[in-house]
Amino acid sequence: MEEIQSQSDNYRSSSSSASSPASRVPSSNFFYLRKPGSLRQPISFEDSPEWEDTDVEVRVEEGGDSINAATTPASPSLSKLNSGSLPSPPLPEGAAVARKIAGASVVWKDLTVTIKGKRRYSDKVVKSSNGYALPGTMTVIMGPAKSGKSTLLRAIAGRLPHSARMYGEVFVNGAKSEMPYGSYGFVERETTLIGSLTVREYLYYSALLQLPGFFCQRKNVVEDAIHAMSLSDYANKLIGGHCYMKGLPCGERRRVRIARELVMRPHVLFIDEPLYHLDSVSALLMMVTLKKLASTGCTLLFTINQSSTEVFGLFDRICLLSNGNTLFFGETLACLQHFSNAGFPCPIMQSPSDHFLRAINTDFDRIIAMCKSWQDDHGDFSSVNMDTAVAIRTLEATYQSSADAAAVETMILRLTEKEGPFLKSKGKASSATRVAVLTWRSLLIMSREWKYYWLRLILCMILTLCVGTVFSGLGHSLSSVVTRVAAIFVFVSFNSLLNIAGVPALMKEIKTYASEESNMHSGALVFLLGQLLSSIPFLFLISISSSLVFYFLVGLRDEFSLLMYFVLNFFMCLLVNEGLMLVVASIWKDVYWSILTLISIHVVMMLSAGYFRIRNALPGPVWTYPISYVAFHTYSIKACI
Repeated sequence: MEEIQSQSDNYRSSSSSASSPASRVPSSNFFYLRKPGSLRQPISFEDSPEWEDTDVEVRVEEGGDSINAATTPASPSLSKLNSGSLPSPPLPEGAAVARKIAGASVVWKDLTVTIKGKRRYSDKVVKSSNGYALPGTMTVIMGPAKSGKSTLLRAIAGRLPHSARMYGEVFVNGAKSEMPYGSYGFVERETTLIGSLTVREYLYYSALLQLPGFFCQRKNVVEDAIHAMSLSDYANKLIGGHCYMKGLPCGERRRVRIARELVMRPHVLFIDEPLYHLDSVSALLMMVTLKKLASTGCTLLFTINQSSTEVFGLFDRICLLSNGNTLFFGETLACLQHFSNAGFPCPIMQSPSDHFLRAINTDFDRIIAMCKSWQDDHGDFSSVNMDTAVAIRTLEATYQSSADAAAVETMILRLTEKEGPFLKSKGKASSATRVAVLTWRSLLIMSREWKYYWLRLILCMILTLCVGTVFSGLGHSLSSVVTRVAAIFVFVSFNSLLNIAGVPALMKEIKTYASEESNMHSGALVFLLGQLLSSIPFLFLISISSSLVFYFLVGLRDEFSLLMYFVLNFFMCLLVNEGLMLVVASIWKDVYWSILTLISIHVVMMLSAGYFRIRNALPGPVWTYPISYVAFHTYSIKACI
């Protein structure tokens, strides 16, 4: 305790010096958290008085089973911070009013998550966390990197990986049950978007994949999602741009990812790092949009690493983590008061989130060590002399014995003492509908993305011209038959090998599929069928254009039926090759290993294709496959030469 007290005194002295009157800037040039009644005066939290916390009343109706949550704005709340700086623009006449969403209360109690090590489940990522999220509010899980934020979010949403185990209880509307499909949305930190589609097209296809019913019913859902995320100005713009056109900014891309989940009109929305890679302006616009979404009744629960003062003021509740330990859960103002009570008041010139992370991030110990080594040459670095391990122990001990922790336990008890309405699944689109949607969407992507098939068509035509001119003018002697066999072998084998160039473009589709599969919008078989069916028109275009050039340059038999037979055989070879590419790329999900595997397979196929050695003379059953190459060479050579 003496060590903790001494370190706390050092930290308090440095904070007081940072917020001394001499170091404060005039209030006209400084925006910060302000007390009610003193909107023109900057404040310092090391000497702030006791604040009245914004309480949440949970009313259980007599004779009913619904839980109604409402906030009582009796005390100042940072969510209503500085209303003059962020005015709400009046709605124009005829403007669409946001659709109300029936949210759900989410409670997690004694939640512990362990990750499987080399031998057993030993590494605790989250340790005995308690908290709740109510309808119409934004609850943020904050902490430094590798503190367990994303793991806690996934545990609450029921999306932990197979290598993790969860202990504890999660309640939804007072009942211990998993949230069914469609009742919640989960937005990953990195979600691959389709750059060749507009925002409206992307959301429309996402709605077709997620929702059952008729196609015409999706338009209203898509428009509601666009309006909810303030994407009306970008609805008809391409997400990734086209040719020399610019795509959407990073902030709008994040909003499109969230809008994709809103087409299901979920009761609860989980977002992993909504401010990831956003600048300060985009981050503020994002949080204002999410605040507007929460006002419709949706329950928002998301993680965040760091935020500005303005963004911090929009939060309703904070769950502060460090090394898996919960250092605080409660209202935003109460969190600032908690740090002040523990001996770590927020300086006047520092953002609250920066102050929190500075106090609990163990990575700052390395900075302290560096500063101490430079102290002799560069002066005193007393402002960074606080041991973060001591701060974490102090904050955790203070929180466990505080009224905030008792209030959380009381609220959890009130939210779980009676079950509310169960969340119901809204149904899924049928597999046939998903195959049709993916096929049509892939056709549209392929027609717009020149690297996908148009570049392959150009390369195949160049290769065909090279092979055709090399083997032209063979005549009709007996030796020309052997030469034409070599020409057909080179034409088919090299064109099939050249189509591996489409793997990088195919990998983008696979990343999109992986994102959709994680949210149960698609499946492996549905994706493979959709991609294979959508490739048929382009593969047939490559087949007929290349075959027409090669067939007459080499001088094969001039009959229409034989020409069509040659085209169909070549088309089937390309189709089998496309299916092989899809399977290999879906398994590896990596460009390098996919290309290496496909080249190895093609080399083996070329060896057993019947050119180097006759099929009947190949040893054993292994070398008689794959049939596609052997059948093509066996029948095409006999029919066309």
